[in-house]
Amino acid sequence: MPLFEFTCDHCSTTFEELVASAQFTLALSCPACGSTTIRKRVSTFASRVGHVSLVADPTPSCASGTCCLNGNCNL
Repeated sequence: MPLFEFTCDHCSTTFEELVASAQFTLALSCPACGSTTIRKRVSTFASRVGHVSLVADPTPSCASGTCCLNGNCNL
């Protein structure tokens, strides 16, 4: 099941829900206020393909000025 992010139009609470299909989003309500006027958000995600990161790597750089995967230098 995919994890979706929603925002409540009534109280502006942002929350996540596991939803089996798009049809089940009609039955969701805000966990904070109970309102059913919610909108699905476009959410971002991080992904790695092989050893190449598709998002900025928070690992600090080495003395050489560059780091490899997980900060382990091959120098």
